Parts: sequence; structure tokens; C-alpha cells
Amino acid sequence: MRGKHRVIVQNKRIRYDFKIKRNITIIRGDSATGKTTLVDMVREYFENGDSSAVVLDCDKQCTVLAGRTWEAQLSVMHDSIVFIDEGNDFVTSREFASAIQKTDNYYVIVTREGLPALPYSVDEIYGIRNSGKYGTLKRTYNEFYNLYQSADYKQAARPKKLITEDSNSGFQFFQSVCKRTERTRNIACISAHGKSNIFDAVINSSGEDILVIADGAAFGSEMEKLMQIVKSYPNVKLYLPESFEWLVLKSGLLSDGNTARLLEHPWEQIESSEYFSWERYFTTLLIQYTQDTYLKYSKKRLNPAYIQEKSINKILAVMKWIDLE
Repeated sequence: MRGKHRVIVQNKRIRYDFKIKRNITIIRGDSATGKTTLVDMVREYFENGDSSAVVLDCDKQCTVLAGRTWEAQLSVMHDSIVFIDEGNDFVTSREFASAIQKTDNYYVIVTREGLPALPYSVDEIYGIRNSGKYGTLKRTYNEFYNLYQSADYKQAARPKKLITEDSNSGFQFFQSVCKRTERTRNIACISAHGKSNIFDAVINSSGEDILVIADGAAFGSEMEKLMQIVKSYPNVKLYLPESFEWLVLKSGLLSDGNTARLLEHPWEQIESSEYFSWERYFTTLLIQYTQDTYLKYSKKRLNPAYIQEKSINKILAVMKWIDLE
């Protein structure tokens, strides 16, 4: 499945109206906010159709996955929007994460806990806001402009230390950027060696002006824990682009005319059965576009062409509100 899909679910008492555009959407929130009601309404309509008291309008079939027989149920679900209510423990398992990787469905998961086995985006975590008769999805973390600061994220981040998610090409790029500041600001750059280690890396560096850089496309499961630090330590800021590869594509380094169009509406191009995370799509795209050029890209080892002055300046120009010069 690909594309953006609007879902309207309603009965005489309540109405939900929202759009989803990625293969994994997370709904969070406290009790009595309407999360389970939404799933129950989808289930009732799926089982009883027009004879139910529910009206469901969507261009895709909407269904519910639940219980111990989830694997058998999943095997016959195709090109559907699949809702999963909290309390289904299988969503935390690696078996579930593995089972849905190659499916052509979108998944809407109600959960109060982070799901580290699933690479979901920081932009696709929602709460449900009730307003009179209507319930609409509201982003738990509001709207991200890549840089998130609890109160006012539109301030220039001027860090003394960068903490990156991994040690691949993204880290190698930012390490090179920081080396340029040795005679001026001397910005340090370290790798957390995985998104689950970022929390400890930040705690161990507390007291410094820190900028955490991670792939927003797959960082959703770590957000709640890390946001507690951001609220407690205003010197810690987050920069969460889709991925480092997205930054390169966005920078204009490539002369291909299709890049801007693809980045403007990526959900129109990304097939969920092929790319479990948008980060994978942007990596594949960058590798394909640079295959026979001087900018040939590798995920593991950064091509020196990306740390030339022109390349660095173009990539850094995408990172608005961040000062690494």
C-alpha cells in the first residue's frame, strides 16, 4: 500500500476523521480518551457492515487484528488498514515485527508503551482529542520542524556536543563537520551506537549543550523517554530529520529533477511492502541516484565527496535553526 488515506468512522455519538500516510501509525493517550472506542467501532463495522450502527468511509478496507490467532488472521489481510488495540501483547514481539515487514497493509496501533521492535516515525504518534461530538487525531508531540525543543524549538541550536544515533555515514559526516571547528568552538561528536543507547549517552553528557541527531523516520519508540530529558534539561535539543540520506537528497547536491517532487509527497512513492521504514526508502533512493557519479553513496562508509566544502555547506543549509559553524 502507498498513499495518504482518509478514515471517517462515526455513529450517533461520536465521529473520528483522520488521515494516515505511513505503514505504522501509533495512537497514545490516557484512559477514556476514545482509543478503544475507535477500534471497537472499526471492528463492529467490519463484522456487521451496513447493519451495524457504525458508518465507515475509507478508500481501503479497515479491519481489526486481535487475539492469539493473530498470525492466521494476518495471513489473509491484504491492502488494508489494520487496527490493533492495546492489550494485544503480540505487538511488542519481534515475531509481529517480522510478520508485518513484507505485508501491503497500513497498521494503526493503540499502545501506551514504546514499541522498540517497530521502526515508526516521530511524526506518526498521535493522541485523540475529544471535542463535543467529534474526536480527531492530534499529534502527541505536535508538529515537528525537525528541531524539537519543549517550549520553543525555533531557536538556533549552538551545541558543544553532537550525539548521533549510529556510527555509519551520518556520524562520519557530522564528525567531519565538527573537526572543522577544532580551532574555534571545538564541537565534540560521538556515536551512541544505536537509538536505544541515546538516552544513556545524553545522561552521561548532562550539563553540556547537546544536540541529538537521529533518524526521525524510525525513532518513535524512543521519544517519550528522551522527551523527559528535554523537559528536564533545556540544554538538550533534538534534530530529527527523516534520515541522513534524506538530508543529502534535500540539499540539492543531486541534479536529478525528480528529487524535489519525491521528497514533497513521499507517501505517493513508498510502497509499504517494500520499505518497512521511510529511512530505507531514502537510502535506496540515494544509492540509486548516485550509483554512477562522483557522489556514489554507501551506508557504511562515507564517500569523501560528501565532506568537501561545497557538499558540507549544502547539507548544513537544510538544517535550519542549527549552527554548526
